[in-house]
Amino acid sequence: MSEEFEPRIVAFLCNWCSYAGADLAGVSRLQMPASLRVIRVMCSSRVDPLFVIKAFLGGADGVLIGGCHPGDCHYLKGNYHARRKFALLKKVFEELGLDAERLRLSWISASEGPRFSEVVTGFTQKIKELGPNLTGKEVFI
Repeated sequence: MSEEFEPRIVAFLCNWCSYAGADLAGVSRLQMPASLRVIRVMCSSRVDPLFVIKAFLGGADGVLIGGCHPGDCHYLKGNYHARRKFALLKKVFEELGLDAERLRLSWISASEGPRFSEVVTGFTQKIKELGPNLTGKEVFI
């Protein structure tokens, strides 16, 4: 009898929007997979691409970056910087032969608890379809 694959997903969430949206989803008792490991950052632009690569190589099956909607960043243009970093990160993954589909960038505001739940559930399902990350180590934070 084999166990069903349960993906390990690291989520870097903006303090002001995405993290608050995650909190709203939890307080609202919305159904979400328990496979998410949240790291709160002050702004999505503060997510260093090396953090994402390290999480992936450390055994994460997927990495989600959540930020404020464009135009709503508390730091004015932080999410635009995050979007540029994310585009470059996807290219780096492709050049290294890593699966760029294991990365996701989503804009989720503090009032979008149901959207947070949908994003996490959809991304978890996508990672389940892709299967385990065979690139990373067995060590996971």
